[in-house]
Amino acid sequence: MWWQYLLVFFGALLFDLAPFPFLPAFTIMSFLQIVFELDVWLVIIIGVVGSVIGRYTLLLYTPLISKRYLKASKNEDIEFLGTKMNENKWKGQMIILAYSLLPLPTTPLFLGAGISKIKARYIIPWFLIGKFISDSIALHVVQYASENTQSVVDDTFSWKSIASLLLGLLLLFALFFVDWRTLVQKKKLVINFRIWK
Repeated sequence: MWWQYLLVFFGALLFDLAPFPFLPAFTIMSFLQIVFELDVWLVIIIGVVGSVIGRYTLLLYTPLISKRYLKASKNEDIEFLGTKMNENKWKGQMIILAYSLLPLPTTPLFLGAGISKIKARYIIPWFLIGKFISDSIALHVVQYASENTQSVVDDTFSWKSIASLLLGLLLLFALFFVDWRTLVQKKKLVINFRIWK
């Protein structure tokens, strides 16, 4: 039975390793918990550990990807955001916690943090807390909903799931194509699509 928990760990790790909006890690955790009738608390703990390791790895390799695929000016622009966030650490950490508690993809958050070279110790603890709380709620809700399978299937393509995906894509668009330095310093919105090398 231990191998099913390994699937939970590696599933959550791989889902949160992706540098693009993907399904939330709790979906694979929920699926495996239901299919193998696993203990929900062990799934939460093991899945969150896998998810945090995945996001930590994403945080580490994002600067390599950004240097290769983004123009230097875009990297500097996103680094500027990180500098602003570092000016008030507690405020930045509370934003990370709040963002992690929301049912939003955290990919844009980690891509931005990785590109702007925010230290892992600054972001991971707050992500861990938010991830544990939000995944605990999600897995318990899914466990309850598994008893009502038809309503879950009906809601797969609901406006909420589509809105969540669109919001994640919008956040990535904003991260990469908004000139953040101009927006913060001059209070002027400038969109620049010429960010690729």
